[in-house]
Amino acid sequence: MNAEEQTCIKNDLTGRVFHSPGVPKECPVANKPSADDIHWYVLRVTYSRELALKNYLDLQGIESFIPMHYEIVVRGERKFRKLVPAIHNLVFVRSTRVQLDEIKRVKALTLPIRYFMDRETRRPLTIPERQMQSFIAVAGNYDEQIVYLDATTVSLKKGDRVRITDGIFKGVEGEFVRVKGDRRVMVAVQGVMAVATAFVHPSIIEIIE
Repeated sequence: MNAEEQTCIKNDLTGRVFHSPGVPKECPVANKPSADDIHWYVLRVTYSRELALKNYLDLQGIESFIPMHYEIVVRGERKFRKLVPAIHNLVFVRSTRVQLDEIKRVKALTLPIRYFMDRETRRPLTIPERQMQSFIAVAGNYDEQIVYLDATTVSLKKGDRVRITDGIFKGVEGEFVRVKGDRRVMVAVQGVMAVATAFVHPSIIEIIE
């Protein structure tokens, strides 16, 4: 794999390289929009077609992310682990509003797409880059001890704002909370979902003032 290919799948925060269908993918494209116009958006699809949308975005060279986890699947007498979306019908996409509006128009009949809206501004929700990189660093790990939380649960959990200083989650920023009896760092996309790390020892936690 050459250096250009590595940058397409390397997480900016951790430096780790991922290979599954749910992780971010960013490749050079012609006439790439100005960086000032690019944001992380949350798109909705129907009938659990989030992977179909991600495959389309990959072909267009548009960076996207789907949180994934392993589930036990039973077929006949066989049991095996399968990597599947942790939440259905949602895709996180890094692009411009103009570009996404055009994709919505093109795919209107075959793959209807809607924005996840910010309830306060009543505009499409955008996620800060740093927050999204922390979310990807945790959700892209696939550790079985990672815990996904829905928006209702997230609103009930408040903790100190912290940064992890060592280990596989080094650099991740979130809230230090107790989930399922363990102290973890929770990274939330407000109003959408959150993911909490496996147990994190307080010795590798620093408070963000």
